[in-house]
Amino acid sequence: MNASTDMALTARERFNRAARCLPVDRPPLWLMRQAGRALPEYRKLKEAYTFVQLVQNPELAAEVTLQPVRRFGFDAAILFSDILVIPEALGQTYHFKETGGVVMDFAVTTKADIEKLSVERVVERLSYVDKALRILRQELGDQTALLGFTGSPWTLATFMMEGASVPKYSRALQLFREDPKTYFVLAEKLTAAITAYLQMQIATGVDAVQIFDSHGGHLAATEFQEASGRWTDQIIANIGGKVPVINFSLGTHGNWPDLIASGANVVGIDWQTSMAEARKIIPAHIAMQGNLSPVHIAESTPEVVAAETKKILEAMRGRPGHIFNLGHGLTPAAKLENIAALVETVKAFK
Repeated sequence: MNASTDMALTARERFNRAARCLPVDRPPLWLMRQAGRALPEYRKLKEAYTFVQLVQNPELAAEVTLQPVRRFGFDAAILFSDILVIPEALGQTYHFKETGGVVMDFAVTTKADIEKLSVERVVERLSYVDKALRILRQELGDQTALLGFTGSPWTLATFMMEGASVPKYSRALQLFREDPKTYFVLAEKLTAAITAYLQMQIATGVDAVQIFDSHGGHLAATEFQEASGRWTDQIIANIGGKVPVINFSLGTHGNWPDLIASGANVVGIDWQTSMAEARKIIPAHIAMQGNLSPVHIAESTPEVVAAETKKILEAMRGRPGHIFNLGHGLTPAAKLENIAALVETVKAFK
């Protein structure tokens, strides 16, 4: 339910209230992958720095994080970083090819490779993230929410075992099916590393954290909880409610009971499920985030974007705890005028 129109909320208050299913004046808005990619000011920086240089320099990471907030006035800023900082901190370095995609220095393919991964120095090795978040918290003050994030253990495992971006991620799935005990050793290390990483982010003053289970949909519904869900659940339990957790698991709408039981305060709804249908399933005490298809931002007109955005807003009218977002991340082809139309439509909603 929308609060009375005279409720004066900062963007930070609006986000934090919605994440806890409290009344707000309108749904708060941020977009996955809002920093970088589509923005000309980011592309200008990319002429001078590599992606990894931008991620690892606290001042530059903070600048890229702030760019979309300055341009569009989003209610939340999400740290500009990458999920692969965790494998790197464990000892598996990555870089981005100029032609696109990720390459890691080696693939994790054996039990011996897993044993070499070291959790002990993860927080120390990711001190540049700590510094970037502290800069951002000071810059954003009390006006705009600040979000941290990580990849899920399962999604990170799929990248780590391939050693690169590939058309089909099969090695982690094969290990889970053929030698689950060894897979569990990797998942346990990742769970410990991610927990320490998120606790570090929380200590810097982030308002919430999102766990990206981008490859959850690669699993059969019967496999999801053992391979992915249980490890995310453990991370959420380890955080202990210090800040809201957003659980975004792509392509796993066949596992609603598992996602609902994960302990997350907010469930991300991907573009493959309508918010109207998800609303019938997600309990009222759990917030919902989503879910315009990013295809609209890249390929439609501002008029179509505004109309589709209104449909989602109306479908969620009266439901406490709606955070407006896309159903997946912005693509490099996203049109600025379409993002602007989305923002204007959400901000005008009463």
